Amino acid sequence: MTKDMTVGSPMKLILGFSVPLLFGFLFQQFYNLMDTLIVGRFLGVDALAAVGSTGALNFLIIGFCMGVCNGFALPLAHKFGAGDYRGLRAFMMNAIYLAVVFAAVMTVVTVVFCRPILKLMQTPENIIDGAYSYIVIIFIGIPVTYLYNLVAGIIRSMGDSKTPVVFLVLASVLNIMLDMVFIVGFHTGVSGAALATVISQGVSGAGCLIYSWKKFDILHPDAKERSVNYSYMKTLCGMGVPMGLQYSITAIGSVILQSAVNTLGSNAVASMTAGSKIGMFFCCPFDALGSTMATYGGQNVGAKKLERISAGLKSCSVLGIGYSILAFGVLALTGRHLALFFVESAETQVIDNVYLFLLINSAFYIPLAFVNIVRFLIQGMGYSKFAILAGVCEMAARTLVGFIFVPIFGFPAACFASPIAWIFADAFLFPAYFHVFKKTKKMLNIA
Repeated sequence: MTKDMTVGSPMKLILGFSVPLLFGFLFQQFYNLMDTLIVGRFLGVDALAAVGSTGALNFLIIGFCMGVCNGFALPLAHKFGAGDYRGLRAFMMNAIYLAVVFAAVMTVVTVVFCRPILKLMQTPENIIDGAYSYIVIIFIGIPVTYLYNLVAGIIRSMGDSKTPVVFLVLASVLNIMLDMVFIVGFHTGVSGAALATVISQGVSGAGCLIYSWKKFDILHPDAKERSVNYSYMKTLCGMGVPMGLQYSITAIGSVILQSAVNTLGSNAVASMTAGSKIGMFFCCPFDALGSTMATYGGQNVGAKKLERISAGLKSCSVLGIGYSILAFGVLALTGRHLALFFVESAETQVIDNVYLFLLINSAFYIPLAFVNIVRFLIQGMGYSKFAILAGVCEMAARTLVGFIFVPIFGFPAACFASPIAWIFADAFLFPAYFHVFKKTKKMLNIA
């Protein structure tokens, strides 16, 4: 059930690994979409805006959790590629210990400071209570976020991208069912959408953990492998924390941008919410390609096969560019119709704004493709700290737009924030890749 990505055609390996990941990301976004759709349709524009106003803050915190877990999996991929299974299990156990501590601390801090942060973000008074009800429950569920993402990362590090997807699909179906039960049946408002998300992710994480323990003998540690190893923990933090910070630093720019959009009123917030949800769905292939390149890069560095890394980058780039062109065409033709899933046809201003957001963002999907492919490849090669600098570039771009251009030009300026951020990140990532490739080649004494 594991997959060795150090031999065979890079294109076939990347496709074979990324397609199951793509389905997982699609289902994940699908149930996120269903959350938003059900809230918008059954609770109205203000409720939609309340959930949407927490999006950047949600990404700031939950993105850190996901980044840390993905980073923790990189040393495991290196050990798997090198055939060192005892080392893999020892790293796995120390990653679990660290994840428990991280989850406990983050849950307490975020729950305590949740409402003050929403006020600092200038969340409109008519939606701040709904925003708090939603996001505080998401933060209470941080431990289950760590559970699923850590287990999924461990399994993917061994080349198995299918098992986590199966449980994510089950979570998606459960989430939609619970949305209807809580929101439509029990009338719990936006808090019901949050409860559905946390419960379904908890079930997915627990199921993934039980299944992997029963099916993957390679993951069963002995007493020595279960011991605390501070050297391993240092390595794990060196990989995981920079990846988590990369997500969070990127999200800081999104928080500042969201704060600027909040000043434009509920319609603008609802437009950004619907447009972002649709856009995230169409961006799933980029996420899948990025995650694939992290594992691909990690295993091939562990096996000292750097020539395969260059070949993999070329193959993945072809896939990313081809999809970017296709996605732009689809969104240009269907953007207005997709907006109608979230609001009634009478909300013409929201629909126009959503279409403008989708058109501008999708026109720059090729730079986004390279942000994911190159950044995750660099991380997989063991240089997670470069992810922080790429995140700083994105943060600077979104902050610039939020502070200067949104107050002057309004919603259209906000639509250009992400494209500018992607271009800024690429300007850093391409030179960074050639630097780390050369450095790794020298470190491994490869001529």
